[in-house]
Amino acid sequence: MIGDISVADKIYIVCGYTDMRKSIDGLCAIVQNELKLDPWSRSLFLFCGRRCDRIKLLIWEPDGFCLLYKRLSVAGRYRWPRNKKEVRSLTWREFDWLMSGLDIEQPRAIRAS
Repeated sequence: MIGDISVADKIYIVCGYTDMRKSIDGLCAIVQNELKLDPWSRSLFLFCGRRCDRIKLLIWEPDGFCLLYKRLSVAGRYRWPRNKKEVRSLTWREFDWLMSGLDIEQPRAIRAS
């Protein structure tokens, strides 16, 4: 199915700012050259620009890459980590928090044991 992110084994958030004009090839180059990760793995890579109101999600499917783009239609921003040149692995719970507009660091959340 096109854009089925539920097949991802890992979720990586690319911290800092990404030029949102980049297409699939440009984002793959960031994953390979800067982050030293494999874009063809069963991983979901998340990118965010300076405005923090839009994100790009890159995932490899059996027949090619899928690039998903989300722009918030309401006033608000994603709470994106800004440590440049870093990548961070997320859990599905943290991914859900991020997509819900929450910080991925929830100090009061009950930790799964």
